[in-house]
Order: sequence, then C-alpha cells, then structure tokens
Amino acid sequence: MSEETKQHIKEKLLLVPNKPGSYQMKNKDGIIIYVGKAKNLKNRLKSYFTGTVTGKTAMLVNDIATFEYIVTSSELESLILEITLIKKYNPKYNILLKDDKSYPYIELTNENYPRLRVVRNVNRKKHKSRLFGPYPNVTSARKTVEMLGRMYPLRKCDRLKKDVCLYYHLGECLGYCKKEVNKDEINTMVDEITTFLKGDSSLLTKRIKDDMEKASKTMNYEKALELKNMLQDIEITLRHQKIDLNHNYNFDLFAYYNDKNFLSVQCFFIREGLLFGRHSDIIATLGNPEDELIEYIIKFYEKNSMLPKEIVVPSTLEQDLLAEYLGVKVSSPSRGDIKKLISMAQDNAKVALEEKEDLLKQNDEARLQALNELKELLHLEKVSRMEAFDNSHLFGTFYVGGMVVFEDFLPLKNEYRKYKISVDVKDDLGAMREVIYRRYFKVLMENLVKPDLIIMDGGENQVAVCKEIIDSLHLNIPILGLKKDEHHRTNILLNEKGEVLPCDPKSNLFIFLSKIQEEVHRYAITYHRTLRQKGSLASLLDMVPGIGEVRRKDLLRKFGSLKKMREASIDELAVVVGKEVAESLHKYLQEL
Repeated sequence: MSEETKQHIKEKLLLVPNKPGSYQMKNKDGIIIYVGKAKNLKNRLKSYFTGTVTGKTAMLVNDIATFEYIVTSSELESLILEITLIKKYNPKYNILLKDDKSYPYIELTNENYPRLRVVRNVNRKKHKSRLFGPYPNVTSARKTVEMLGRMYPLRKCDRLKKDVCLYYHLGECLGYCKKEVNKDEINTMVDEITTFLKGDSSLLTKRIKDDMEKASKTMNYEKALELKNMLQDIEITLRHQKIDLNHNYNFDLFAYYNDKNFLSVQCFFIREGLLFGRHSDIIATLGNPEDELIEYIIKFYEKNSMLPKEIVVPSTLEQDLLAEYLGVKVSSPSRGDIKKLISMAQDNAKVALEEKEDLLKQNDEARLQALNELKELLHLEKVSRMEAFDNSHLFGTFYVGGMVVFEDFLPLKNEYRKYKISVDVKDDLGAMREVIYRRYFKVLMENLVKPDLIIMDGGENQVAVCKEIIDSLHLNIPILGLKKDEHHRTNILLNEKGEVLPCDPKSNLFIFLSKIQEEVHRYAITYHRTLRQKGSLASLLDMVPGIGEVRRKDLLRKFGSLKKMREASIDELAVVVGKEVAESLHKYLQEL
C-alpha cells in the first residue's frame, strides 16, 4: 500500500461514525473486493489498518485503495445489506464455499406408485415428498437407494412403461404398468422404508435375514452371500451414527474454532436423534469469527437450498439475528445433551484446524510470496486475476479450447469456460487464435472483468498469436508464456515479446504457475474426452460450434442418421439449426 493510499484511508477513517452498517473495500480499479458488517463501523474499519496483519488479511489490506460504508438502523439491516452486496458483487475476499454442489437427499415420492431416488437442490417448503438427509456422502445415498430398491419392489421408471421391464422379472418391481397392485402392500413397503431411513433398521434387518435363510435352504448361496453383505453395510452405516440422543430431535448443529485468521467449522446433521452425517470446512477469515460464521451458515443454506426446522449454534452467535434472516428457529441450549453435542463439535473443529493449520498458513504465505515475485518479474503494480488457455484435439482434428481462471493462485471454477473450435481450424495456432479472439471480444462487448495476466500454455508462437489478438482489440493485458522442454516439462517463462524471464524452477512462483498449467491442460482434455464419450454420432455433432444437446436431438429427429445429414443441403439443415450454423455443419459433414 502506497503512502498516498495510507494517508487517504487515515483521513477517511476520521469521518466514520460509531454506528452499525456495512462496509465495502475497493481496489485501485474501484472494484469491491470485500464486504463486511459491523455493530461499530469505526472500530471495525480501524482494525484493518492498525497492528500487524498476516495471511489473507495482509493480502486484502495490500489490495485496498479505498473503502465505502452504508450506515443502517439495525444489525439485521446490516446483515441483509451485507449479504445482498456479496451476492451482487461476489467479492474475491469474502467466504467462498469449496464447491457449488449441494448435499443429496433421499426422496420417497408422494405418488400412487412411489419411487425412491437421490435428489439435490430441494426446498422443504415447496417439496411435498418425504425427504431424508442430507447425505454428505453421495455414494452412501446411492448405495442406500440401491439396497432398498432391491429389497422393496417400488416403481423404478420415471413414467409407466407400456409393458413390464427387466426390474419386474428380477423381482425388484411389482409391474405397476400392467399389474393390479394392492394398495396395502405399497403402504407397508413405504412404512418400512420410512422407518429404516429414520434410523430404525430392525424391520429391514429381519426381512434380509428371512430372505437369507430362504436362499440358503434352496442352496442359492450366491443370493445368500449378497444378502449377508447387505446386512454388513447396514451395520457399518449405523455404526457411524455414534450419537444417539434418545429423542426424535431433528436439527443442524454448527460449532467453530478460530485461531490465527482461520475458522474451522463443524456441522452435525441430527435426524431422529441420530447423527445422520457431518460437514466440516476450514476457511481463512478477515473479520469477527462470529460474523464470518453467520455469513458462512447463510451461504451454506443458499448452496444446499434446504433449511432444517431448527439450527443449533454456540451461544456466542447472535441467534435472533440469524433466525430472523433465515426464518427458522435458532437456539443454543445452555445445558443437557445438546450442549454437550455443541462442545463435541467444537472439539472436532479444533482438532481439524490443528491438523491443517500449519499447512494452510504455509500455503497462504507461499501464495503471497509468489504473487509478489510475479509482480516484480513482470514489473506490474498488481497481479491477481489470471486467465490461462489450452487446446485439445484428436489427431489434428476436432479442436476444443479451455480457459481456467485463478485469483491470487486460487481457482475460480465457476468462471472456467469451454470452447468448440470452427471446423476449418486444423492447427494449434489457429485454434488458439479463435479462442483468444472470442474470449476477449466478449470481454469488450459485455464489459466483463479483464484479467491482470493472460497465461499461455505454449512457447513463442502461442504468445505471439495471443499478443496479436489482444493488440487488435486495443486491450492492454500482459501475457506470460509457459514453455516446455523436450521432455515435456515446463522450464522456461516467456514475456509477451518472447523474451525468456529468469525464474527458479524450485520457487513458489514456478510451482503455482505449474499448477495453473496442469489445471488448464486437464480441463481442456477432459472436455474433449467428454465429447468423445457421448457416443460416435453425438460426439461428432457436438464438435460443431452452435450445436448443443437440444439442436443435436432436433437434427437426429429430423434426419435420423449422419448419412442423411451429409446428403442434406444447407437450406434443409438451416430449417433446424439456422443458416449460419447450417453452413458450418454442412462444411464439417462434407469433410468427415
């Protein structure tokens, strides 16, 4: 942070009131990089610029050029404003959950002929089916559904077929499409499944033991062994549910442990008094740990989209604030079994952080060191957002491109992009030229955030092509090339002029750049492999820009085969996909 910036912030701090509100940190480009809330804005803002800061906080403070704040009349208003601004601006230093996947639930549908399936992104208020979960392990959820599906012959198909299917002949479906099924039999199965999913395995265990005995008596030893393995799976599942509160409690419990700018979070999912599963996370924090945990819990349920009826938290959290925002009961018992459970979760959070804290701290320090080294190497004032590119092809044909985005050497997977390359492109340089142009023309046209650095996975020619396109668009974005040796190991860094830059292969900078290179290479190859694995005809059509799943299905419905598509005129193809895409498709098909 420059002396001029320090003086500017010092003067602004004198004007901040001692009132509640939300504050927004901005970088030199005026972009909001962090949003927080405080009971006392003045005290909170001063805390960032006084004393020694380390890790993620040091990176934030170094990035701040100014700040703004909005005074509110209550703390709830501050929280609502904070979350609203975070959603709007997605600041780089606010909490990011590790992935965008929600936890799965097991759904027992409320239909005449019920089905059992694994679902995600459910909302309890809008959902009328019976839901059980969440299951932190999706494999466990699928395995449970598979096991129950074999023991209880519920409907397996989404829509009733015209005739009985293989499941009927295997004894895993009662043939609802053709047979008259007794409603009482269905209700009995539903009741037994519900009982098991609520934690009581006695009925299912008895059923499996009876079937196992029958299989043994008829010398069907393979079936008997299969059923024995099922029993073992059930025992293992129940063994993991070590906590039994002897009451039909249903709630999610959050606890935390905070140390040296790291917040360790533990969440226990309690269902019918049993520990159904748990979630743990460790995040770098910038503000008050209790405030950070409230933000974390809100984001957690936005991701999982399914709130429990009750949330239990430590007494240090503002329960009324969280309850009013989420619209559910939030409590913190001061004694009894649930209080002991909070203490257990806190102990787990502490152990988890102590196991990883040194590694996390070293990684933060290494990233900060690598960023500083990169700025010095390229003579840049700021390097945070990096976009890296690579191509993949099959024997010089069917090119695709991939772009990955890193911020301070951390991946932003939601911003990764895939590119289908025009069919007339036959070489790496042509493919890269198209991808770079498409990416940064869109950045210009849609006023998207520009990167601080473009990273090319290639030598002088790739860098030159990128530079040519960037200059033609009148953009000023530095370019870095990662060049491999004859053993396919990256050992040289190139600037946009093609000049070799000095960099120790054992340095933190080189290690982090290599990770970006590995990630973009993996991303491009995975995309290409995914297209190929969709099937021969599907993969061939998916290689054509402008053709996705919907248009591919429309083409197959219209023409029926690749041969008839190849014989069709551009006008005939255009009826399905439009003139421009039809021309590309026609040219592509003629060259197959």
